[in-house]
Amino acid sequence: MGSSVIEVEALRRVFRRHEHRFGLAGAVESLVNRRHIDKVAVGGISFSVSEGEMVGFLGPNGAGKTTTLKMLSGLIHPTSGDARVLGFSPWERRSAFLKQISLVMGQKNQLWWDLPAMESFELNAEIYDIPRKAFSKTLSELTSLLGVEGLPNVQVRRLSLGERMKMELIGALLHRPKILFLDEPTIGLDVVEQKRFHEFIREYNRTYGTTVILTSHYMGDVHALCERRVVIRDGKLIYDGRTDSISSELAGYRLLRATFSQQVDTCALDRLGEVVSNGGYTATLRIPVSDVTRVSTTMLASLPVQDFTMEEVPLEEIMSEVFVKGTGVPSHPANS
Repeated sequence: MGSSVIEVEALRRVFRRHEHRFGLAGAVESLVNRRHIDKVAVGGISFSVSEGEMVGFLGPNGAGKTTTLKMLSGLIHPTSGDARVLGFSPWERRSAFLKQISLVMGQKNQLWWDLPAMESFELNAEIYDIPRKAFSKTLSELTSLLGVEGLPNVQVRRLSLGERMKMELIGALLHRPKILFLDEPTIGLDVVEQKRFHEFIREYNRTYGTTVILTSHYMGDVHALCERRVVIRDGKLIYDGRTDSISSELAGYRLLRATFSQQVDTCALDRLGEVVSNGGYTATLRIPVSDVTRVSTTMLASLPVQDFTMEEVPLEEIMSEVFVKGTGVPSHPANS
């Protein structure tokens, strides 16, 4: 892994909005005594990203993921704290910085809707000062990798969602950015298109060593692409570590799946742990890690067990609990 290309230190962003009061009296009061409500979108997070790394940035709606990406790409200023991206302060938006990054947002089109994508590509070539020969070579490589050689000349509004996303990626990569920010890039794509997207990003990262920061609500995106995950909730960083250790870091329990030679009543299982399901001859229990040995021994001694397995909780369930309930979070983030 290369040297750090992103350094974030106590980065914080607070949005202030005016409190709206209803009725004529409220409107008059607002004129003479306006009240403000502060919303902490990002609450002082710190992390670094190495050159060529692909990092999954996870969190529930409103956690601060997109706000962080917008600060790192220079779209908005932080309230406090600092960040250095490729040695630049992003919000200064220097030309030398902007020519080395790219931001793709799955919910926002960057191409001209009524024109062929090629028109936008040509404009990008002028904006980024891409030599004509390099532009043609890069465009040919990208369209070939994505399997869309004939589509740049088709009006964008006539393309399917998957085809439009591929055009968005091409437009974002024409200037060969060193850092690619992807915000919900596969939203609305079907399973086949998601897989093709994953394959393309992996291949592009291997070929060019581009650093990728990815936010997604679709766990498959992060699982397929990122060895490291940064998890934030309520604007705070709560986990920073490798994908293969996130289960042990964040899950405080295991799933015990048992098969019985005769039906077992749920009441008999309740004494052992949380009963997730019970079909009589088969059952699944959720057991705290500290109780695994005790529960296994008790079950084998007191129930007609034919077979049982102990499994880690699926990552999707762990993340759901972290996002919604705030459970399973270590007291200190596990830095990679």
